[in-house]
Amino acid sequence: MTGSKVLVSLRVRATPQRAFDAFVGEIGRWWRASPLFAFTPRDPGMLSFEPGPEGRLIETLANGKVFEIGRIRAWEPPARLVFGWRQATFAPGQDTEVSVRFEPIGEETRVTVEHSGWDSVPQEHVARHAFPNALFLTRHGEWWRSLLASYKDVLGAR
Repeated sequence: MTGSKVLVSLRVRATPQRAFDAFVGEIGRWWRASPLFAFTPRDPGMLSFEPGPEGRLIETLANGKVFEIGRIRAWEPPARLVFGWRQATFAPGQDTEVSVRFEPIGEETRVTVEHSGWDSVPQEHVARHAFPNALFLTRHGEWWRSLLASYKDVLGAR
């Protein structure tokens, strides 16, 4: 996938394995819902991964209903994770992808998130709020930066 994408990274004080495990296993602790980028029109639920190469990223709503955000496309601990990402309003063919890399840098790990494929979702789509591409990608990048800051806090609390 090329075209419209967001690229965000930060360093965490953890091994790549610990960083990978926290990203996948503790997403329910560090994920923060965004009113701009909700998966469904309902109140946000709890995110979790079904780990492994056949797993999924899901949101479990308060009523117990499960929404599949995306299937895992690459499961390569501790170096890389790739998964699909969709909102409930996406039509067939509207597909985005999140790729996460975990690279050792001395005693730290650089965690890089690349969210691509936004060119498959038209500007007028509710998920993009009719923002021009540059503004949408900026706002989405800000949200990912906020999410990674929360992720870093959870890692630091351990």
